[in-house]
Amino acid sequence: MPFLASVMLAAALTAAAEPKQIYQMSPQEAGAFIAEVRRAEPDLRKRIATIGRRNIGQPYKLNLLGEFPYELHDTLPMYSLSASDCLVFAEHTYAMALSSSWEEFFWTLQRIRYKDGVIGVASRNHYMEVDWNINNHWLLSDASSGASYAMRVDRAQFLKVQHHVQRDIPVQDTQESYLPVERALREFGTLGEGDMVEVVSVRKGQHMVTHVGLVVLDAQGARHFLHSSAPEVREEPFEAFIARTQARADNGLAGFKFMRLNEAIVVPPSAPQPRPGA
Repeated sequence: MPFLASVMLAAALTAAAEPKQIYQMSPQEAGAFIAEVRRAEPDLRKRIATIGRRNIGQPYKLNLLGEFPYELHDTLPMYSLSASDCLVFAEHTYAMALSSSWEEFFWTLQRIRYKDGVIGVASRNHYMEVDWNINNHWLLSDASSGASYAMRVDRAQFLKVQHHVQRDIPVQDTQESYLPVERALREFGTLGEGDMVEVVSVRKGQHMVTHVGLVVLDAQGARHFLHSSAPEVREEPFEAFIARTQARADNGLAGFKFMRLNEAIVVPPSAPQPRPGA
């Protein structure tokens, strides 16, 4: 066999022997992977880390998910395997870790993405502080303290501008707790595998959560930050993430919210899906 052909064959055999990352899988392959991880690893925290790491290298892309074809305000689908943004990565990882089949994953994903699991752009958990964290209190608990910020949320304006959808929703004012950077650095070591870290930044004079990621442990037990950020999903020391963020002139980094994974999680049932227009 010519040398070049033998090299190409060896490379092909090596690639075939390496397990696929999730973003390289079909839904059928992802479903089989979910079932196998659930069978092989009974510990939820370890499943979260295993599943999250099987997406390292997944391309980062904004504006990935929507309600299509259930709603027609855009053409974005209800799940994505091929790419992620920070929240899509976290939601898909949690939903897969809590499931034992593709069908259960897809249902659980919608339970996490939407208030009471009711699908719709207006019921989607758009704001981490006042939507996602509150509506997923069965999954994670806020363990942040040390400082606070005021936040005003105008969901009606957001839906009108971003999605061209009219909804009569009152403006909400809230006070949110968080950990300034130095305190977060000290307390990061208290987090467990599978916990969520939410990055609090200042944008146009207002504090808000702008990024999220998961806590994982390396072989020596050191905690790392696993997250989807341009150009792809990566795992890195928390200190390295902070240094890289602070190196940007317009970073606006204020601190973090630490969300601890609850013990003995039971995914609650979804509310009935209302008939549109009823």
